[in-house]
Amino acid sequence: MMLLYLHGFRSSPESSKAQMLAQRMQDRAQLDRWSCPSLPASPAKALALCKELAQDLMTRHHAEASELTVIGSSLGGFYAVSLAEQLGCRAVALNPAVFAPRDLASQVGEHEQYHSNEPFIFLPEHVDELRGMAVTQITQPERYLLIAATGDEVLDWQEMHTFFKGAQQIIVDGDNHGLSSFTDHIDTVLQFAGFVPNHPTTKS
Repeated sequence: MMLLYLHGFRSSPESSKAQMLAQRMQDRAQLDRWSCPSLPASPAKALALCKELAQDLMTRHHAEASELTVIGSSLGGFYAVSLAEQLGCRAVALNPAVFAPRDLASQVGEHEQYHSNEPFIFLPEHVDELRGMAVTQITQPERYLLIAATGDEVLDWQEMHTFFKGAQQIIVDGDNHGLSSFTDHIDTVLQFAGFVPNHPTTKS
């Protein structure tokens, strides 16, 4: 089993959710089955990078797409759906931007990354790239897990709920777009991805 984590708009691999998962994979001595890239502003380049990394994971571990789970937060959730539909892998969407072309159209311009203050420019053509990769309806809903917060101050959780009809869903009452309660859901995410729960070592 392998995990590919995709961060959201203006975020990075330094996000708290990515760090929590990386630590959990390290605790399991399975960091070689984990990948969390820094995604470029261009959606087309970001998705191409994700495909490359997904293929690399599968090649290195002689694995099939069914053994890969892509976890995406916000815009990363949009990418995760696109990737899952193309590769046939599983996906976990955390407060995903299910209508990213619409929602990101208002973000055209210069921004800074949250964790480094590094500037980047989100261009009008980037919105066009999002339109080109948009998934209108998921296939095989059983391959998806949605975790959505009703208190999301950025995106509409009800749109997420509708988009992922038929998929496993965890609707968190309250919380926020960053999903502060993510630590409560890590075990569920890992089990969905096919990882056997860790068991405490017993002393004789």
